[in-house]
Amino acid sequence: MTGVDLGFSGEVVEFYHKYRHGYPDAVIDVLADVFGLSSRDLVVDLGCGTGQLALAVAGRVRAVLGVDPEPDMLRRARQAAGEAGIGNVGWLLAADTDMPGLRRLLGDGSVAVVTVAQALHWMRREELFGAAVPLVRSGGGIAVVTNGTPLWLQDTDWSRALRGFLERWLGVKATYACGTDEDSQREYQRALAAAGFEVVSAAVEYVAQLDMDQVVGGVLSAMGVGQLPAADQRPVFAEQLGQALGGRDHFSEQVRVAVVAGRVP
Repeated sequence: MTGVDLGFSGEVVEFYHKYRHGYPDAVIDVLADVFGLSSRDLVVDLGCGTGQLALAVAGRVRAVLGVDPEPDMLRRARQAAGEAGIGNVGWLLAADTDMPGLRRLLGDGSVAVVTVAQALHWMRREELFGAAVPLVRSGGGIAVVTNGTPLWLQDTDWSRALRGFLERWLGVKATYACGTDEDSQREYQRALAAAGFEVVSAAVEYVAQLDMDQVVGGVLSAMGVGQLPAADQRPVFAEQLGQALGGRDHFSEQVRVAVVAGRVP
């Protein structure tokens, strides 16, 4: 991710923070159980975004270090931590390719788990997994967390209508699953095993109820800043999207939070 503009800056950051799903307690329970997390532990949340996972896990451990290559994401994460009164989190401007430097900074065996939540598809996973091995303590490891199939790729009539609208609006096929598809999940498992980790998989499923504002916001949160409709075009975007979805204002989304964990034996 280093040196690559992923588009998650400026206005996109606020859409991301407001409309992306957070992580239910059950997901944090999975991480705590797999890695035996305690109040002595340090967690590194790589590709932390605006801190959704970092802040959720902070109450279970001594400290969390959120790492992201985008300054605007870290600014919003820091603000969110202050608003929530969470003081055991820190923020570092860096990327997956900076893992060797992070190892020298923190020391071997110093980290309980490196979490990568909805971000591994941007990273060089084989290099990351190999570099993380000496950083984590015995029984610790890496947790790849994917936070539900994109809204436009789900198996519902409204999702298919959303996908058709986006393809017409953007002029490109909306097919990228952001690492949530079965092939990507199997590849994550294979790469973790190849790096010497013991692989454990788990999932937490729930149904989210969305209104039209949340659907529009969720879509905008996934656009790079260069794809966002101009401010004066957003009402048109929302109106046409609403029409494409048949004027509905209530949608059920099946969310599957998948955890692919690699644990040091």
